[in-house]
Amino acid sequence: MRMSDIIEEFIKELFSKTDMIEIQRNELAEQFNCVPSQINYVIATRFKPSQGYYVESRRGGGGHITIKKVNNTKSDYIMHIINNIGNQITSNEIDILLSDFLTYEIIEEKEAKLLKVATSDNVLQLEKKIKDQVRARILKNMLLNLE
Repeated sequence: MRMSDIIEEFIKELFSKTDMIEIQRNELAEQFNCVPSQINYVIATRFKPSQGYYVESRRGGGGHITIKKVNNTKSDYIMHIINNIGNQITSNEIDILLSDFLTYEIIEEKEAKLLKVATSDNVLQLEKKIKDQVRARILKNMLLNLE
């Protein structure tokens, strides 16, 4: 596993008992023997609103970070994701979303495979500047029709 994956798993494990965690950026970096910017990267890419998290970050004093997990019904969660995807999404961001969906049992393996295939670069053979926009529209539409 890469360091980013290990840090992500550690943070997600903290959510096993609560829906809100507070961490110190420097302490976590020290624990994983990495630079604080590595912690910033993990939080910025793996704990976004489009993935069901709300992050509040404060500078100074070691960099206090509060992460809240959005816990609603399956429908509410999917609508939260749809509303926070924006106008474009990358293939890598979809991989992270699908992993989270499977972890939180929002979708089943078969649905994840279909979402992945329908939004893959193999299917979306378009100009780079519009590919992520089309991918976002396809994903949103498919998520709206999951129920």
